[in-house]
Amino acid sequence: MEYETLYETYKPLLISVAYRMVGTLADAEDLVHDVFVNIQRNDIGLIRHPQAYLIKLVTNRCLNFLTSARHKRETYVGPWLPEPLQSSGDHADPVTEVIQQETMAYGLLVMMEQLSPGERAVFVLREALGYTHAEIARVLGKSEANCRKIYSRAKTKLQTSSDLPSYKSAQAEALAQAFQQAVHTGKFDRFIDLLTEHAVLLSDGGGKVRAAIQPIIGRERIRAFLEGITRKGAFNGTLYQVTLNGQPGLLLIKNGQQAVSMAISFSPHENGTQATHIFFVNNPDKLQHLSHPAISSRE
Repeated sequence: MEYETLYETYKPLLISVAYRMVGTLADAEDLVHDVFVNIQRNDIGLIRHPQAYLIKLVTNRCLNFLTSARHKRETYVGPWLPEPLQSSGDHADPVTEVIQQETMAYGLLVMMEQLSPGERAVFVLREALGYTHAEIARVLGKSEANCRKIYSRAKTKLQTSSDLPSYKSAQAEALAQAFQQAVHTGKFDRFIDLLTEHAVLLSDGGGKVRAAIQPIIGRERIRAFLEGITRKGAFNGTLYQVTLNGQPGLLLIKNGQQAVSMAISFSPHENGTQATHIFFVNNPDKLQHLSHPAISSRE
């Protein structure tokens, strides 16, 4: 297979794996680029099973990245949240289309931060790609029994820390609409009723823009926080309903400009009527891949 064909065929798949592994699209693209730069120096004709070979390369590169990034994320200013991924609907780019085929709810990506790099790799290969434990063992150079244990440990961590985020588009859409209405009227009663008693709001500004440094826990504290920042003009602009990581979310566009000021996502509760988490992504570095819906629709 020619290099160009290899690149065009497998780039979207590799970026989708790397994105789930590292949590940011920009880093995922860089890691995949490095993989292709390296294989260009080798005899590509000797690669017998290109997909398996490339998945192994990008997974190991992501493992190295996560190991080196762990300290940075531990010392990050405020909560570290993954970069939200926007679906462009019928005009989605190939990478987005591949990622959306096996969507991981945004809340699950957040929870995966508590996994070790090895646990995250096994979990992603199993959940996103549907790899068997034998296939995962070949990718990671471990025994099949060890991979089973790692996967079980990862599932236990995710399930015991809090309810595993569910994928409920209709519920997320109701939350997005209620939030839009609350910002418009300044009255958050209806929206707050859609949160569980111990709901959590996480805000990621990365030290670059104003954001809550600590998690906001509990409905009444979330209400006070939202009402306070609304009075200060935090939501001045237009909230557009978009699809973030496969389910409805919001983008805040200020002054009608193309730049995105905030992405908002929700994590629905299994009861089907409330949400357990609200995620505000304010860090401009994590908003670069998001686009103004009105502008996108005219392109």
